[in-house]
Amino acid sequence: MAATSSFRFLRSLLMKRPGLLLLCTVAGSLWMLPTALMPLVIGSAVDAGIRPHDVGALVGWVLAALGLGVAQMIAAAFLHWGAHSIWLHGAAGSQRLVLAHVTQLGGVLTRKVRAGEVVAIGASDIYRVGNLFEVVGRATGSLVSFVVAAVLLLSISPVLGVVVLIGVPLATLGIGPLLSPLRRREEAQREQLGQVSAQAADIVSGLRILRGVGGEPRFHARFTEASQRVRAAGVAAGRIEAWLAGAEVLLPGLVTVLVTWLGARLALDGTISVGELVAFYGVSAFLVIPVRTASEAAYSFAAGMVAAGRAQALLRVEPEPPSPDRPQSLPSGPLELFDEASGVRIAPGELTVIDAGEQVDAVAERLAWQSRAGDVPLRAVEPDEVRQRILLAHNQDQLFAGPVLAEVDLGNGVDLEAALHAADAHDVLAALPDDGVLDERGRSLSGGQRQRLLLARALCADADVLILDEPTSAVDAHTEARIAERVKEFRTGRTTIVLSQSPLWTAVADRALDLGAEK
Repeated sequence: MAATSSFRFLRSLLMKRPGLLLLCTVAGSLWMLPTALMPLVIGSAVDAGIRPHDVGALVGWVLAALGLGVAQMIAAAFLHWGAHSIWLHGAAGSQRLVLAHVTQLGGVLTRKVRAGEVVAIGASDIYRVGNLFEVVGRATGSLVSFVVAAVLLLSISPVLGVVVLIGVPLATLGIGPLLSPLRRREEAQREQLGQVSAQAADIVSGLRILRGVGGEPRFHARFTEASQRVRAAGVAAGRIEAWLAGAEVLLPGLVTVLVTWLGARLALDGTISVGELVAFYGVSAFLVIPVRTASEAAYSFAAGMVAAGRAQALLRVEPEPPSPDRPQSLPSGPLELFDEASGVRIAPGELTVIDAGEQVDAVAERLAWQSRAGDVPLRAVEPDEVRQRILLAHNQDQLFAGPVLAEVDLGNGVDLEAALHAADAHDVLAALPDDGVLDERGRSLSGGQRQRLLLARALCADADVLILDEPTSAVDAHTEARIAERVKEFRTGRTTIVLSQSPLWTAVADRALDLGAEK
C-alpha cells in the first residue's frame, strides 16, 4: 500500500514533464555508450592498426575514438542540463504539490497533521525525490551500455561474453539484500526526524512560557534525547550505505578479475587476439560504473520512495468538504444536530456537554461537517453556509499578531464587552502592553490566557451552533466554573456543544452525554 502511494505521487510529477524524462534517458544512454565502446575501439586499433603497422587503419580507429569522445561530450552537456532540470522539477514540483494542498487544508492541517511532518517534507523529502529523478538518466544509460557491451563481447568471445552477461547481473543482484534493511532504516530515520521537527516547533512556539516557568532545561534534555535518536537512526542507515559502497566495488571487481584471468588464458592459447584481450579488460573495468550507478539508483530509489510516501500521505488528508452539486439550505433558527456514527443527538437551543474520551477529535469533526441538521446532511449544504451557521472552535486555534480587540471582535454585531466577560478575559487585556497589541500567535500569553481570548473570539462569531473543544483545559477550577456559567447565559437560546470531561461544565449543562450514551 505504501509503495502504491509512493508510485502515485512520483507518477503525478513525471506526467507533468514527460519530455524532460525522455531527454534524460536518451542523453544518459548516449553519454554512457561511448565509455562502453571505447575499449572495443582501442582493441580494434591494436589489432588492425598497431600490430600490422597499418597507419591508415590506425588513423581510422583514432578518428572513431575521437568521434566517440565528441558524442560523449555533447551527450554529457544535454545530460547535465536535463539531470539538473529534472532534479529541480522533482524537488520544486513536490514542494508545489504539498504547499498547494496545505493551503487547501486550511484549519484541517493543524488538526490532522503534525507541524514537524510538514517541516520534514519541505526540509528533507523533496530533495530525496529530486535525487531519485536525477539518477534516472544515468541509470538508464548504464543499463543500455551494459546490454550493448555484452552483445559485442558475445560476438567476439562467447565464453567471456557469457561471463560478463551472468557475472554483472549477479553482482548487481548481490546488492539486493541490502536494499530492504536500508529502506526500513530510512523509514525509521524519517519517522524520528518528523517527531523531532514537531518537538522543535512546539518548543519554539512555547519558548517564552518555558523560560517563564523554568522549563528550558527539561525540554532541552528531551530535545537532546530525541536528536540522539535521529542520529542513531542515521548511523544505522549509514552502515547499510557503507556496505552498499563496498559491495559496488567488490562484486564487479571480482567479475573484472575473472574476465581478465580468462582473457589472459584465451590470449595465451591464441583463441583471442591481444586487441580483444585489451577490449575485454577495458569493458570489464568499465562494468564497475554500471554496478555503482545501479547501487546509487537503488539507494536513491529507497530514499525517494520513503519520501514520496510521506508526501502522498499528506496529500491524502482531505480538506473540508467541497461544494455539493445540488446544495440544500439549513433550517432557520436553532439547529438540531445528529451524528449517525456515534448516535449523538444535540437538542436545539441547549448547552450539551459531551465526554468523548479519545474520540474527541473525530466526534468534533463529524458534528461540524458530517452530521445532520434536522433532515439535511451537512455535506449537502454549501460549505460557506455551514461555516456561517456552525463553528468548531479548538483550544489550540491560532491568534494573529495585531491589536487584540480587532483580533477578538469579528464584526458580527456581538457585544464585545459581554463576550469578554463570558470568557473571563478582561484581565488578559489588562496584562497586555499599553497599545494592546498581540505578538505572533500570542506567544507572550500563558496557555489559559490564550484559551480565554480564543473563547471570546468564538463567542463573537455568533454562530447558530458553537462547538467548543476543551475550551478551559488550561485555566484553574474557579475560573472554569465562572466561564461555564457565563457561557451558558451568553448562549441562551442557541445550540452550544462543549467537548469536555470537566464536571464543572457538566454541572451547568442542559444535557450531558458520554460517548453518545446519555448519563
